[in-house]
Amino acid sequence: MEKLRKEDIPQEAFDLYDYYCHNKLDRRTFVEKLSAYAVGGITVTALMSSMMPDYVNTRTIEPTDERMQSSDYVMYDSPKGGGLIKGLLSKPAGKGKFPGIVVVHENRGLNPYIEDVGRRCAVDGFISIAPDALTPLGGYPGNDDEGRTMQAKRNRDEMLEDFIAAYEYLKNHPDCDGNVGVVGFCFGGWISNTMAVRIPDLKAAVPFYGGQPDLAEVPKIKAPLLVIYAELDERVNAGWPAYEEALKANGKKYEMINYPGVNHGFHNNTTPRYDEAAAKAAWDKTIAFFKANLK
Repeated sequence: MEKLRKEDIPQEAFDLYDYYCHNKLDRRTFVEKLSAYAVGGITVTALMSSMMPDYVNTRTIEPTDERMQSSDYVMYDSPKGGGLIKGLLSKPAGKGKFPGIVVVHENRGLNPYIEDVGRRCAVDGFISIAPDALTPLGGYPGNDDEGRTMQAKRNRDEMLEDFIAAYEYLKNHPDCDGNVGVVGFCFGGWISNTMAVRIPDLKAAVPFYGGQPDLAEVPKIKAPLLVIYAELDERVNAGWPAYEEALKANGKKYEMINYPGVNHGFHNNTTPRYDEAAAKAAWDKTIAFFKANLK
């Protein structure tokens, strides 16, 4: 079946998909509500097929890319979180030590998209680790539906500890120069914001369309922030004004970019919410931000 173009999918369908992705609708209710937009020759099956992630044809960096020394799975200890956690460690080609980036997944575990983001960091000159918070439950199951169900069973604060432990692992890695930042998407955006609160030595944080941290803890933030939002993502954006007020009141260094006309998840190139122009601009900005601050 030929997939629909993004332009063929009503915004209301994207909004439903957002609720479905964030466990606010079960699959049956999602399909029932989606049927209202199956008009003009567009079927529910076509809508569903077009909105689900495509991990087969969307990889941008191969694991054997010559711009990397390696991209392999490692295990590291998270004593306050889930115990031993699996992560994808990707190292740039070349000699010497490299600045590091922790890459934090969405609410569905370490899927192929996030692994690809970890490798993108490596080809841009950073050693990266992309942990899988589903490790204590057996790891990412191979599809996002099951991954969301699994992740909902874990305690959010324990998962936060898993990513803090990943920061410590990367900072002390023999191939890392000790300067470490974090980038995260959706759930990972909240983790990124909260790591900035929890880790005084964090060098930079880039939360993509992520929930805001506890505003009472904003005074603890030391790292500069590059905060990425999507204009159509009203659910997450609603928390920004109060967050910005707290950042300003406490003299924190930040930049916010709200990309116009795009949806939550616009950086994820595996679904129709992807916006190529905004995703490229946001990623270029992210890499430039890390190069300026991880030193």
